[in-house]
Amino acid sequence: MTGRPVRDDTRPPTPVRIDPDVVRRTLRDAGLRARHAMSQNFLADPDVLEAILAEARPAPGDHVLEIGPGLGFLTGGLLETGAEVTAVELDRGLGAFLRDRFAGELATGRLRLIDGDALDLDLTTVVPQPYDVVANLPYHITSPILHRLLGETPRPERLVLMVQREVAERIAAPPGRMSYLSVFVQYHAKVRIAFTVPGAAFEPEPAVDSAVIVVEPYPGDDRLPNAEAEDALWRLVQAGFRERRKMLHNVLARQLPVEPARVAAALETAGIDPDRRPQTVAVGEWLALLAAIGEIGEDNRGRRRDRGAPDPRETDGTPDRSDVDR
Repeated sequence: MTGRPVRDDTRPPTPVRIDPDVVRRTLRDAGLRARHAMSQNFLADPDVLEAILAEARPAPGDHVLEIGPGLGFLTGGLLETGAEVTAVELDRGLGAFLRDRFAGELATGRLRLIDGDALDLDLTTVVPQPYDVVANLPYHITSPILHRLLGETPRPERLVLMVQREVAERIAAPPGRMSYLSVFVQYHAKVRIAFTVPGAAFEPEPAVDSAVIVVEPYPGDDRLPNAEAEDALWRLVQAGFRERRKMLHNVLARQLPVEPARVAAALETAGIDPDRRPQTVAVGEWLALLAAIGEIGEDNRGRRRDRGAPDPRETDGTPDRSDVDR
């Protein structure tokens, strides 16, 4: 038990008045502009904003980590519920704007604003526990942010994330369309796509649609006995997805420092057809395969420093156009 206030799922979200004109006027009056290099597209649809708040369901006293608060429309909605918000903003101009807009909340401590790159921070320590996460994530940081938040403890209790629609579909994919990222996230959490968001809901309008996903980490993550065993799982999964269109018995024998006979025997023990492709393998089957294969040794191709983070050759969550099934 965390002792948190019970969420009121029936409470309607606070109406927020925004539209593209409001966003443009707010930027102009503050001497700011949307920066393409930082993937800045500001949400300009009040219905979408209210739907995000309804999915986040913050209660008075909840601690919320917001990544990329932008112009603060969502920040304001979260604060109006009585939640305490820690916001991380990379753009210093937006940071100064937010300090003016929320001077009162900053003074009382209900809002804490951190200037900096979320990828450079230990996100699990910047907000009091327990905590939730609300964020509008550019596609290129979706995978590393998820690895930071789910791959280490303490994990958030709930994440409500706006991401590129294609990435959302990959994260929530069923067996048959799995990727390294979907295996990683679904190992740690239950995932669903709450709703999709058209590009017209943003100012400026991006060329792609988005989606809001709800990620709920499992409260007890004890399927593997220790960090070393989990590290071995990710070496195994990474090896499989380096050649995701190849049959498992071939790709694992090539990518792992394990004899082909051991790979074949492990697949049989785990009940996995050796001719299947990695994208068809569910999380539970990867765990069964790890148990069957035993010690696999270090990955000869090298590893990234973050435990559980994908190999540099593995996708960051966006489809590899050379490897998409057509």
